[in-house]
Amino acid sequence: MSSAESASPQTLVLVGPMGAGKTSVGRRVARSAGLRFVDTDKEIARAHGPIPAIFAEHGEAQFRAWEQEQVASAVANGGVISLGGGAVLTAATRELLRTVPVVLLTVTPEAVAERITGSDRPLLHGEEDPVQRWQRIFAERRALYEEVADATFDTSRVPMSRVANRIVEWMRGRG
Repeated sequence: MSSAESASPQTLVLVGPMGAGKTSVGRRVARSAGLRFVDTDKEIARAHGPIPAIFAEHGEAQFRAWEQEQVASAVANGGVISLGGGAVLTAATRELLRTVPVVLLTVTPEAVAERITGSDRPLLHGEEDPVQRWQRIFAERRALYEEVADATFDTSRVPMSRVANRIVEWMRGRG
């Protein structure tokens, strides 16, 4: 568990695997809490082009460097911030996340299967079945998500609006 004792209640970061609902839930939480919403993957794409093209042209290392910069900027400006699934791979990002409240969104492989079908997520391309690859990636990153998380909410069989409401209640309880 991270210790975000000195953090402003005006910042909340959502982490978790691809397809867990970070963007969908994050938008709802931001609207309910009256905060701005930032999806760091969308900000990276806005600045540098589509993420699949970044991976193809510049490689994952360059993407992670841009991602770290974007996360730092988003945290500095506050709001509800949705991170890409691999943002926790960077040690500096994990260190920064210890200074703010972080929620881990989880999802079962069964529930994520329909969410990731037909997606253009670069890490799901290849010979391996996308759900098997998703499970492997989640297993590799799970301890890092848990290391930075102050709370965990599962999105598998719950409407995203209900997950968002629970998170807003959790935020208020930290008050």
